[in-house]
Amino acid sequence: MSTYSNDFEKALETGRPPNVKRLFPNSKALIVSGKVIDRALLKKGRAMTIAANGRNYIIIRGVLQAAQKANAAVIIEIARSEGGASAYCATNFWNLARRVDQVANELGITVPVAIHADHYGIKKPEDVGPAKIEIPTLFEAGITSIAIDASHLPDDDNLLANIELIPLVPKWAGLETEVGEIKGKEGLSTPEEALFLIRGLNAHGIFPDWIALNNGTTHGIQASDQGIQVDLTARIHKALEPYKVSGAQHGTSGNNSERLRQIAEKTRTTKANVATALQMISWGVQVDEYGNAVMDDKGEFIKLKDQGVTEELWEEMNAYARERGWKGGAYKKLNLPFENKIMGQPREIRERMEKGVEEFVYDLLVDVFNARDTAHFAMEIILEAGSYDVGPKATRIEDPAEWTPEKIREKAMSIVREKGPAGDFDD
Repeated sequence: MSTYSNDFEKALETGRPPNVKRLFPNSKALIVSGKVIDRALLKKGRAMTIAANGRNYIIIRGVLQAAQKANAAVIIEIARSEGGASAYCATNFWNLARRVDQVANELGITVPVAIHADHYGIKKPEDVGPAKIEIPTLFEAGITSIAIDASHLPDDDNLLANIELIPLVPKWAGLETEVGEIKGKEGLSTPEEALFLIRGLNAHGIFPDWIALNNGTTHGIQASDQGIQVDLTARIHKALEPYKVSGAQHGTSGNNSERLRQIAEKTRTTKANVATALQMISWGVQVDEYGNAVMDDKGEFIKLKDQGVTEELWEEMNAYARERGWKGGAYKKLNLPFENKIMGQPREIRERMEKGVEEFVYDLLVDVFNARDTAHFAMEIILEAGSYDVGPKATRIEDPAEWTPEKIREKAMSIVREKGPAGDFDD
């Protein structure tokens, strides 16, 4: 048996969290905490990996095959709007781990994979109570990482919601927090408000693995080339250095490869979310270098012949969308009604869908994100820890007495922030 095989077997034994072991006792899928993935990218340096949005089963298969080929540690995720109680995708919070585990075992995938509940949105303070009931069920279903997103609330409410909900997240699990709605050039995040959130969490003994920012990009189909502001991101990450939090880059679709390379090289970003591009590629829609769907002169998507779904099914999907007045980004709502029809396509059609996703993701991992061979680092980290729980990166350096609810409200009043118009935080 090779050294790699020995390491894999040891990592499989010690690196799978207890919820994963309970659900999949005989599995050979190396499903790990999000913390492990973050550490692996940090260990390589100037690298980030894909947090691939598994809106459909085909995407999950394509991403895992690309990760295996690149020997890259990766994250598979679904957001609350896509896979929560009001889902528009067949993949959801409660079956994502099962889908990943099944595919990994079928295809012999040996790279480490984290299962991430993205954008667990808290849109108003009244959402906190129901979230306390629901969040534990996600981990019971195999989630190994979560993003608590109260970013569109005022800064004090955002921090207080995080403080109230994060104790429900297992200590071993990956943790992401967010400041500033992800919505483009309006209401950009600032070092001041990012520090307010991370300092307040630190005072309460909470040490996030990632922070997501509004650094100039958007979700869904990018409307302009405004894109990620690399210098702003680097400046915020520099301010957060004492707290050892990594960056989570949302909305990578709409940014060219060079800009994404700069994010990996010049910031502390280790997690890069990719959603809409994977959906479009799986269907066979033409995308540009930015991952944006290409439109014809009528403003309609261009379906590539002999790629993605059959021409007949694509016509059916278009007709379904037209009947409901769905255009552009609203095509994401086709995921749920057409999942079973896609799975009923001939094998060669499903395989070409997978292949399109695999090729796109492999290029990102190897040529843009610098994530090649990070699977090796992830296994090293598990073996060094001898556990699925690699512990926090940071320690408490803030005084809890300075971050009581009353003092949090007082401090927040001094933060000057232009939130801008409401953002699209659905993806």
